[in-house]
Amino acid sequence: MKKHSLKDWVVATRPWSFPASAMPVMVTVAWCWSEGHSVNWLLALWALVNIIFVHAAGNVWSDIADYRSGVDAADTFGVRQLVDGEFSVSEFRRLSLWLNAVAIAGGLALVALLGQLRGLACACTLLFIGVAGILLSFLYPRLKYNALGDVVIALCYAALPMTGTSLIVSGAIRWEVLWLAVPVGLITVAILHANNVRDIETDQRAGISTFAMLTGRSFGAKLYAFEVLFPFFWLFGLMVFRLEPWWLLTAFAALPMAVKNASAMLSYEQQGPEAYARLDERTAQLQLVFSALLIVGLGVS
Repeated sequence: MKKHSLKDWVVATRPWSFPASAMPVMVTVAWCWSEGHSVNWLLALWALVNIIFVHAAGNVWSDIADYRSGVDAADTFGVRQLVDGEFSVSEFRRLSLWLNAVAIAGGLALVALLGQLRGLACACTLLFIGVAGILLSFLYPRLKYNALGDVVIALCYAALPMTGTSLIVSGAIRWEVLWLAVPVGLITVAILHANNVRDIETDQRAGISTFAMLTGRSFGAKLYAFEVLFPFFWLFGLMVFRLEPWWLLTAFAALPMAVKNASAMLSYEQQGPEAYARLDERTAQLQLVFSALLIVGLGVS
């Protein structure tokens, strides 16, 4: 086995997917600040770094499960490091354990610090959210193989980080931030859904069951289009009903990207697999742009 560079190890964590975990935290911090809540910026940065470590560990752990179960093989798109023999399973396992160790240590330290700053109740609430996130990350492969991956993603990369971040930076869970968890979470779920729609045949061969397999590619393509387009309708509704400021119209600059992605998925019958081959990565880019524009709107407001 060859010696790996730092870049090799970083690439193994799939950093292109990190907007899925980073953006919910950053949107929540921006929302708390725009609402006039006192924000602890050091804790905000700590929360951001920690969730990225959790995400990286989960990615590596999931890749091990996909390789061993036959989901990732020589003829699949997916992650190539294990399939091509660039890394061994034991190396990936060690990487996942180290990333998890850093994430857990950082999380426990954050809980202890929050307890000193905000009190025992805040610390216990954050501990519960953190444990739930770690467990779901660990159980994700098994849940994904039983058509529950979309639910796990919605919880781990929308509901849990956004409520947890509001608690960390402002001292209380701000339930109203969940209005924004809907659009942010749907686009994140679409990253997984694009992957699963693409891999229906190879996942069937591996003997697993994803939500996309249950719905079929035709409905799955339509569902993907809904997941990337409905967030804009939802956001407009929030502004109409004065639940969020009109400055969030900034996010609509990402609408052409969403339309392009939806069109690509819906054109699979004419264009074949190439239509959605890299759509998961393009959806992660959409998440990055959409959420960044949300942050700009919140900052201006």
